[in-house]
Amino acid sequence: MNVSEPSAVQSSLRGLCPRCGAVTLFDGIATFAPKCRACGLDYSSFNVGDGPAAFLTLLVGGLITGLAIAFELMVTPPFWLHILLWVPLTAAAVIFALRYAKAGLLVLEYKNRAREGRITLDEGD
Repeated sequence: MNVSEPSAVQSSLRGLCPRCGAVTLFDGIATFAPKCRACGLDYSSFNVGDGPAAFLTLLVGGLITGLAIAFELMVTPPFWLHILLWVPLTAAAVIFALRYAKAGLLVLEYKNRAREGRITLDEGD
């Protein structure tokens, strides 16, 4: 590992390039830049896909459901209050955490040299 490479946690939380540590990972809230402006690492070669969004939906959905059930059992609020409270909270939690989850997956792909699967056939096949 190169001395200047940040840890996976640092890169994920701060949006750092996993190779050089420059703050160049994102172009928008959760949109990757095409490449690192400092070292030229091509971010488009990494396939993050929908994994972070699906994982966060399940994780945040389970957490919000548990909180909503506990709130219902303790306070018994009207239904409209549940809608007013939990829908925006769920959306905000997923959107907020999406940036970190996407960055984490990209950084781990880089650190572990993950690539698409390859099948090599034997000479006899």
